[in-house]
Amino acid sequence: MEKFETIFGRAAKRHGGAKAVEAELPKPKGAAAIRKVGDDRWLSAMTKSVFQAGFVWKVIENKWPGFEEAFDHFDPHRIAFYADEDIERLAGDARIVRNGAKIVATRNNARFVCDLANEHGSAGAFFAASKPEDFAGLLDTLKKRGDRLSGASAQFFLRQMGVDGWVMSPSVVAALAKAGVIDKAPTSAKAMRAVQEAFNVWRKESGRPLMAISRVLAMSADPD
Repeated sequence: MEKFETIFGRAAKRHGGAKAVEAELPKPKGAAAIRKVGDDRWLSAMTKSVFQAGFVWKVIENKWPGFEEAFDHFDPHRIAFYADEDIERLAGDARIVRNGAKIVATRNNARFVCDLANEHGSAGAFFAASKPEDFAGLLDTLKKRGDRLSGASAQFFLRQMGVDGWVMSPSVVAALAKAGVIDKAPTSAKAMRAVQEAFNVWRKESGRPLMAISRVLAMSADPD
């Protein structure tokens, strides 16, 4: 497997030098800041990621104030108890994108957020306690316990909220393949373990967070 410094050097060569790469690297929030985020904001971010999947992101962003109003400002305790009549009402609400399955997913994810709050004190406490060295495990939890929170949706949601982790973009997949970690997008548990192990090695080598490593990987393989 390639050393991280080799990958960083390739990214620097492709993007105008080391300083230019450093300027592009995201930073995760600290555990204390993540812990303070309210349960409603976790549900809001989950919902945005779910609705953005397979849709024009700009449209969702422009309509987001309407989403906040329509979904009771994402109070998870209210949404968890939405009746089927509420789902039907929202399916006809022009303030949002009227996708029935994703509206139902919002109710299901409200119940998930409430469960996390009951188990850990708050959703923020749960995410603050997550460990970068088991980011794959966190993704697996979101996939199993959330609704439509898998793959890119989960990764973008966590990135938006400042939780340290990777985003498995096509460029990151290409960089991982070049580094000898995987040969295609990781879909199996075995492949995800290989990705996690590689990130853990590079994290130890570089002292950088996973999201910075992910960005360097992407920049090392981005088209010229």
